[in-house]
Amino acid sequence: MATPLRSFIDVANDSHFPLENLPYGIFQPNDNVPRAGVAIGDQVVDLAVLEEAGFFRDAGLGEEPVFNRDGLNRFLTLGRPAWRKVRAILQHLLGAETATLRDDVKLRERVFHRQNEVTMRLPARIGDYTDFYSSYHHAFNVGTMFRGAENAIMPNWRYLPIAYHGRASSIVPSGQDVRRPQGQTKAPDAAAPSFGPSKALDFELETAFLIGPPNELGDPIPIARATDHIFGLVLMNDWSARDIQTWEYQPLGPFLAKNFCTSISPWVVTLDALQPFKQPLPAQDPEPLPYLRAADDFVFDVQLQVDLQSAQMNAPQTIARSNMRNLYWSISQQLAHHTVGGCNLQPGDLLASGTISGPEENARGSMLELTWRGANPLQLPGGETRKWIEDGDRLTISGWAQGDGYRVGFGEVTGRVVSS
Repeated sequence: MATPLRSFIDVANDSHFPLENLPYGIFQPNDNVPRAGVAIGDQVVDLAVLEEAGFFRDAGLGEEPVFNRDGLNRFLTLGRPAWRKVRAILQHLLGAETATLRDDVKLRERVFHRQNEVTMRLPARIGDYTDFYSSYHHAFNVGTMFRGAENAIMPNWRYLPIAYHGRASSIVPSGQDVRRPQGQTKAPDAAAPSFGPSKALDFELETAFLIGPPNELGDPIPIARATDHIFGLVLMNDWSARDIQTWEYQPLGPFLAKNFCTSISPWVVTLDALQPFKQPLPAQDPEPLPYLRAADDFVFDVQLQVDLQSAQMNAPQTIARSNMRNLYWSISQQLAHHTVGGCNLQPGDLLASGTISGPEENARGSMLELTWRGANPLQLPGGETRKWIEDGDRLTISGWAQGDGYRVGFGEVTGRVVSS
């Protein structure tokens, strides 16, 4: 059993942010200047202060400031060699035996901020956003509802990672309220559609990854080099208006049902931090085409949890538990397929997994599945029931990978629904 790393910062055993993690984010302290930091325990490490003090001089960051910015995009562009050098420097500086930062009281006062005293922003300027449909169990459940079990999986689904192009401008950080969308819906027995607020608001349990170095237009990224272009992952809630979606999605897919709000967690967990939790990608049948094959392809063993708290409840209730292992298509396959036609991804672009559902009923990652399209309402404390998300409800998604004596976590992404 490996010994957990030790920091001079107190880190609880169940903290999502030990020295093994060090996720990146953009925080706004009392001086109201957003800049980059990493999380450790209940603290934020101010990377702009460390950069100004010269601690990253040998990390290959270049002459221009990288961390004194309101997005991680410049850092994302630099690629894995720079990312690993900065990570190694931080793990050394924050280590229990390193006196440089530990014993410099004045520097520590400038470097450390309590997480509960800062505001977290989006981690990057997200220029483009794609949402995949990569969980077999989610695809099977949804297909069964609408087409029956014998036709649940569409013919192309096992051959390529299905996706749609989402709306980047409505991606918001955790904690921001979600206004119930309005749009056209059509009841099954109605002759024509009507306009009004969605009555079938849903969540979707997802993860997403941020693109690092770009590729040129017309220059696909081979699957063997896919991870060179992936910086790290966040949790995501792809809020969905199912009744609007049902009426609008044919023939071109999601539009207003998905573009009103997408929430992501503020801390980006790097691939290096998740390295110990890689597991081989399960066999795919049929075997993917050559451009989607990698001998060492992988999924992550990351536990995922969804909690719901209504306005009447004193505490949240867990309504679903899943795992990133339930992805059929890997993040490398998603990226390779996205660029195979020559699409040029940019630093800060966000690629999402789609709803991650497992085989068990309590592992379903949406209300659509948990209530089976409203036929089996959820039972909540105090006698409340839910077919869909109601005004005042707060949804919280959390996720972590469990190590020996430590966990590498994402924190959470949370949002409260308010009326339109």
